[in-house]
Amino acid sequence: MVLFQQSADDAAAAGLFGGIGGLIGLVFAVLVIAGVWKIFSKAGQPGWAAIIPIYNIYVLLKVVGRPGWWLLLFFIPFVNLVIAIIVNIDLAKSFGKSVFVWGILLLTIFSAIGYILLGFGSSTYRGPAAQS
Repeated sequence: MVLFQQSADDAAAAGLFGGIGGLIGLVFAVLVIAGVWKIFSKAGQPGWAAIIPIYNIYVLLKVVGRPGWWLLLFFIPFVNLVIAIIVNIDLAKSFGKSVFVWGILLLTIFSAIGYILLGFGSSTYRGPAAQS
């Protein structure tokens, strides 16, 4: 009695599906990095900082006007979620965008799309929102 049979067609389909999904994810990641690069450039920070893990969060904190030690808060579970929301709201304010639509919806919930739109959009940097 045969309970399970796997053909070569199933494996090929799974490989193709995984490969296409991985390629789409890679393209999306490159677009997000490019969006963050443009955000940093608009704010007068080095764009290349977007590709360096942890340092990019430090630069983002500088862009919004928060102290550098807040970087440590990103390593505390649950606290990091609250801090990320605060930083995203500050980022929206720093570019003159609305708190709810940009700070909460686009930059926090749909962050990949929000960073791409903010980076490649026509908005200009108005200074660190947390210091005003």
